[in-house]
Amino acid sequence: QVQLVESGGGSVQAGDSLRLSCAASELDFDYYNMGWFRQAPGKEREFVAALDFSASTRKIQYADSVKGRFTISRENARDTVYLQMNSLKPEDTAIYFCVATIGGIVRHTAGYLFWGQGTQVTVSS
Repeated sequence: QVQLVESGGGSVQAGDSLRLSCAASELDFDYYNMGWFRQAPGKEREFVAALDFSASTRKIQYADSVKGRFTISRENARDTVYLQMNSLKPEDTAIYFCVATIGGIVRHTAGYLFWGQGTQVTVSS
């Protein structure tokens, strides 16, 4: 059974940084595109970032709201994807979900086959 397990969330101040990790198991990781979504209280789940299986810089996408502050990366040897979040803002407060899919990178939730349980990120002003 495929599992995506997120870690690294927490409570920080505005301007701080966090690095989220997502460890995959029972997944042919090298062939999957990986990404992150988030869901804030009372809001719909939204795309944050994704990169394809090759981690080519030409195939990385970010939501406009995080571009320049967040960086997605992967370490295939560890079956792990990361989300480095810098200059955090209160509006980044959300549960962050790790996702996996095959095929092209998409920005809608229906395009992802596997989801983690999520990790809470809280940013206070």
